[in-house]
Amino acid sequence: MTTVPKIFNFLQKIRKTDWTPLLLIWALSVFYCFFCHYLQISALGHTGYYTYTLQALAWRNGQIALLRDYPWLELAIYEGRYYVSFPPVPSIPLFFLTFLFNDKTPDAFLVKLYVLIGCLSVYRLLRKKEYDKLSAAGAALLCSFAGCLLSMTTNGAVWYQAQTLGYCMTMLSLMLALSRHMTPSLFFYALSVGCRPFNVVFGFILLVIYIRECRNSSISFKKACIRLIPGVVLGLCVAAGYGAYNYARYGNPLEFGHNYLPEFSFQGGIQFSFNHIAKNCKTFILSMPFTKNGENWELRRFGFSFLIASPVYIVMLVRIIRDCIFRKMSMEKLVLCACFIIQLIMLLMHRTFGGFQFGARYTCDLLPYAAAYFAFSDRKRMNVFEWAVLAFAAVFAVYGAAQILLS
Repeated sequence: MTTVPKIFNFLQKIRKTDWTPLLLIWALSVFYCFFCHYLQISALGHTGYYTYTLQALAWRNGQIALLRDYPWLELAIYEGRYYVSFPPVPSIPLFFLTFLFNDKTPDAFLVKLYVLIGCLSVYRLLRKKEYDKLSAAGAALLCSFAGCLLSMTTNGAVWYQAQTLGYCMTMLSLMLALSRHMTPSLFFYALSVGCRPFNVVFGFILLVIYIRECRNSSISFKKACIRLIPGVVLGLCVAAGYGAYNYARYGNPLEFGHNYLPEFSFQGGIQFSFNHIAKNCKTFILSMPFTKNGENWELRRFGFSFLIASPVYIVMLVRIIRDCIFRKMSMEKLVLCACFIIQLIMLLMHRTFGGFQFGARYTCDLLPYAAAYFAFSDRKRMNVFEWAVLAFAAVFAVYGAAQILLS
């Protein structure tokens, strides 16, 4: 007779279980199967732009420099040796994968996995902030796949691995901070900086979250500082590792290697400059996505307004305007807006802003700010306008990704 209550309890647990993450994984897996089949590209395979795999293989041989030049991989040349010109964290998972795949690592799978983890992190943090399942899933998709980040998931090239893993690490950090797990949050934050150095600005958002959570829990200043020590120490250890690695390569703890690319070291280019801001603003803030070529209209393949490329920023902007009108701008939101603008300006100082691309891929580094603003918002659901933006953004992202691959 006890079997029936047990079955009933089991069915109750199943009914109460949130299956949305599994549904998201299934839906995105089906989408990529059809999308990659249509474009005749590998959904899981290797890419010729495998800089991080080469770095991992060099580590296995006890080396930090590569044995020879690979002209198509943007290697740094310093004192006659060839080094990877990117921060090192994306090579860490590839180090372990090389034992299974050698130099044929599943790069295309990794970029999809990184963004998927970021998407699920957004869903998790918004559910903790009392969003309903549908709105949390919609906002997670809007942040992760309904923008120019989608285009990067179709190719596991070195540049895209850095950005997608940086996105993944930052979203995990944000989710853990809002769950009051600051030590692992700061660890993932430190790893995100090892993918995209300008992500260091996001640390101010994590600090604001921590201060707010401590106030809500009536934790004293002294106790709050003590609780923060393990995470800060762990993050500083990671940062020290970056510094030591950079010093071993370039004799400078702050140099990741881009300054020793030929285009910046001896061909006369300037990597970061205030002089680049006006040109980049014209392209990546004001430009429309299409240009006329004779009688035909074509998608711009060297960048256009990031607000159109990733419409989640339009949703974020509308929410900011609404909060200003109804006087709901908190200190947390003001700090978030300030950090967003600072990091955007830092990105706009770059000479190329990503080169050949759909939209404005460097601005994908700013997506965690949009997710954080959703979390800070007083309105815990998506309205009709935001659902319409999601529908448009998803269709346009798929179209843009296909056009870039087919061009």
